[in-house]
Parts: sequence; C-alpha cells; structure tokens
Amino acid sequence: MAQGKRAVRGAAVQGEKNASATAEAAPCGCAASGAATPAHKHTPRSDELKKSVTCRLNRAIGQLNGVKAMIEDDRYCGDVLTQLAAAESAVRAVSRMVMQDHLKTCVVERIQQGDTEVVDEVMDLLRKFGA
Repeated sequence: MAQGKRAVRGAAVQGEKNASATAEAAPCGCAASGAATPAHKHTPRSDELKKSVTCRLNRAIGQLNGVKAMIEDDRYCGDVLTQLAAAESAVRAVSRMVMQDHLKTCVVERIQQGDTEVVDEVMDLLRKFGA
C-alpha cells in the first residue's frame, strides 16, 4: 500500500515538473511565461483571426440587441426564437474558429514539446461544446 502511494506521489511530482517546464517553454503563449504568473494565459492571435472573430461577435451582439428590442416590443415568439437561433449560430461559429486556431497553434506546439496532457484539455473543451 505504501509503495502505491509513493508511486502516485512520484507521478504527481513529475507531473508538476512537466507542467512547470511546459509553462516556461511554451512559445505559443498558452502556458504562463517565465515572468510573474499571470491571472490568465496569454495567446497571441493573428490580425486576420482577431478581425474575423470581432466582426462575427459584433454581428451576434447586434442580433442579441435586436432580440432584446423584440422582447420589449412584444414581438411574435416565433420571430424572437428565429433571431435567437441566428445569434446562437453566430456564437457557435466563433467558437469553432477559436477552437481551430487553438488546435493548429497551441495544441500542436504543446504536443511537439512532449506535453500530451493537452489532449485531456482538448477533450474537456470538446465536451463543453457538445462534441
């Protein structure tokens, strides 16, 4: 029994060492830099992705503002639901774009560095999006 606990403790220490090494070495910005530990991870994105995501988010925000106005104006439920579906679709499209960028950059880089724990992170993300 004690031997099993030592193995688990040893694996936990090794996992912390791997996470620390990954945090220092991740050029993609997914992991914390060697400076002070940030409150969140920093991920540089291309100007093209930022522009596209911002445009799509602004469209979704506009759609949601329209839905809000429709509710305030007592518009027909079917019309409100149609607009809600459009806003939801726009947000899902943004999620897919960010996920694709994450997979092509952050995840690939971490796997190339030997950090396969990122696969668990990806699986958790996919579950959150119903995949």
